This record gives sequence, structure tokens and C-alpha cells, in this order.
Amino acid sequence: MSQTAFFPGSFDPVTNGHLDLVRQAARLADRVVVAIGTHPGKTPLFTTDERLAMLQETCAPLTRAAGCAFEATTFADLVVVAAQRVGATVLIRGLRSGTDFDYEMEMAGMNGAMAPAVQTVFLPASPVVRPITATLVRQIASMGGDVSHFVPPLVADRLKAKFAGRTGKT
Repeated sequence: MSQTAFFPGSFDPVTNGHLDLVRQAARLADRVVVAIGTHPGKTPLFTTDERLAMLQETCAPLTRAAGCAFEATTFADLVVVAAQRVGATVLIRGLRSGTDFDYEMEMAGMNGAMAPAVQTVFLPASPVVRPITATLVRQIASMGGDVSHFVPPLVADRLKAKFAGRTGKT
């Protein structure tokens, strides 16, 4: 039986933590769909097209190496509705801490009630990427800090370009 894993998030920007979860998901499924949630009330640093390109460039080689198909897409509705739309059987959720676990358990319960055929799978973040969040990466980059340990090189370059001339240095 074919398994499609659906991994939703904002991916603003793609981090090494995201890549860790994509690698793990590629071992569980035949196809991994990474989906950018778009919300009209939020203003991300990177456009949707920029984030889709970064996902293609960073995730596709990882899934290909695992013999798994890859797709990057967007959604603006409920995660489970988007997962069903792409034929997902598994919803990937990453866990970094006990706080993540508590929140994700509630979401898994609600998602399971709305879409029982889509199984939520919790994947623990590897220890080396556990502290990484896209929010912290953006903050560090915005102040001219080195984010090369937290994001793939192409993402670090794009962050540097985004913040060129806008750093908080005095």
C-alpha cells in the first residue's frame, strides 16, 4: 500500500530542523508532500514562491536519495482537508519539547475526529536541531547574526540578501 506523508508548516524559512523531519518522513512514506500554510493575516519574510523554491531545492534531493517522491504545495484551509486533497495517509508533526507534545496531542485529537483516515505521526527532532525555530533564525539573521548552523547554505544566502542593509548593527 502506498503511503503519502503530509508535512504542513510555514517554512519561513526552511531550517535544518525541517530537513531533519523530511528525512525521517521519507523513510516512512513513498511520497512526501511538504505544504506551506498561507494565511491572509500573516506577512511572512519570504514570499510563497520563494519558500516553494527553497523547499524544492532543499527537500527534493533528500527524498530522492531515500527513493521517495517529493512535492511542495500550498494550502489555505484546514490541514486535514489539505492532507485529504493530496491523498495523504499520514500527517507529519515534529516534536522538539514537552510543550510541543501537549499542543500537538490536542491538534491530533481534533484532526483525527475530522479525518480519521489521516493518521498523525509524531517525529522527534534530532538533538542537534531541537532548538532551531524559524522565528529565532529570522531574528538572528535580521540582526546580522550567522545562521549557517541552523539553515541550509542556500537559505543562509537568501536570508543574508533579504536583510542586506537592514541589520541592527550600529
